[in-house]
Amino acid sequence: MSDETATGSDWYSEDAATFGDRVAGAREALGLTRSELAKRLGVKLKTVTAWEEDMAEPRANKLQMLAGVLNVSIMWLLNGHGDGLDGPDEAHALPGDVRAILTEIRQVKTEMGRLSVRLGVLEKKLRQTLKEHG
Repeated sequence: MSDETATGSDWYSEDAATFGDRVAGAREALGLTRSELAKRLGVKLKTVTAWEEDMAEPRANKLQMLAGVLNVSIMWLLNGHGDGLDGPDEAHALPGDVRAILTEIRQVKTEMGRLSVRLGVLEKKLRQTLKEHG
């Protein structure tokens, strides 16, 4: 990502933010805690936490409820397009180097989640193979 200061229009874009980032941003913009959001949606706190940390995504019915409670579109939650948050004002935007670091952190977190799932699949295959040949 470039060192340019992010503008409000791309703050929550697909390249700059994850699903979890958009959920957290919209929740915080409404002044809700994770617990309050979980209660409104009828889910457990750990479920909302998993969504915001990009370890899980809601099913379609919960996604629709989530968008309604957060007052954003489903498409904005999924990919940053449509009705949602604009991001901070240009005057309050982070310096480019800070923005780049935050973006890289998000990318690493997302990749760690993917690798964790991949590792789990490999461990399951290994256990199954050892069981078959044991």
